Amino acid sequence: MKKFIAILTALTVIFSLVGCVSQQTDEGKEPVTASEAPATEAAKPSEAVSVAEQVVFDSNGIKITVKDLDTEGLWGAELRLLIENNSNQDVTVQARNLSVNGVMADHTFSCDVAAGKKANDELSISDTALKAAGIEIIKEIEFGFHIFDAESWDTVVDSDVIRIETDADPSYVQSYDDSGFVAVDKDGIKLVVKKLDSEESFWGADVYVYAENNTDKDVTVQVRDVSINGFMVDPTFSCDITAGKKAFDSISFMQSDLEDNGITDITEIELYFHVFDMESWDTVFDTETVKITF
Repeated sequence: MKKFIAILTALTVIFSLVGCVSQQTDEGKEPVTASEAPATEAAKPSEAVSVAEQVVFDSNGIKITVKDLDTEGLWGAELRLLIENNSNQDVTVQARNLSVNGVMADHTFSCDVAAGKKANDELSISDTALKAAGIEIIKEIEFGFHIFDAESWDTVVDSDVIRIETDADPSYVQSYDDSGFVAVDKDGIKLVVKKLDSEESFWGADVYVYAENNTDKDVTVQVRDVSINGFMVDPTFSCDITAGKKAFDSISFMQSDLEDNGITDITEIELYFHVFDMESWDTVFDTETVKITF
């Protein structure tokens, strides 16, 4: 399953054409045209860095030790972990809300450990996610462990945020490409439409989005009432962004939806963004209708 997920993630790497983007937030207003967003150069693979062996979690009879970091793993960087289950129940250990250098990153990790046993496993960080964010040097990794009963799925414990620093130059500062059309900048949430890919997309078409969460809440951003060239469609987009983090994600449209509606050239997309609390699901805000033209 881990390899399958990673393969799907790898297939979504896009080298896209940059369009001219505009927005109209209210009916009747003239669209405001943004300048063409510069294309982002593909980042080089992550440079080799390492981490010191360290115990990062020790509670409820579960002890987790970071052994090392391999930045040249098969699917991306791999954080090697030793998990010791000294409890009397079989558990599954997963990682949640992972970020690298302040950017949310796709990852795979799910490790079953029987009572009284140990396991070595790897937390794999998607290389495509790092490249999309322009991350060439891994300076820090943050995430939390979600540990649950392997049979009942009842939560055993959720860890606090774990921060792991590499031996990268402490003076290194990660840069973030926030160029593009600012679709939303409200209450600490910023969303930038970067570019459209309808040529190389694995799914059919993708609209790339840069997001910032400058609040103290963990939030999820989704889209609602989406239309392309006036036809209603159901894209895939759900972006989790923990407090203070950034994200690079895409609104993906299925080829079948485009074909069913006779869409061969995407010229206009209308939608609104729905932002809600990641834990309580309470609405933070809904934007007005956003019109994007290409």
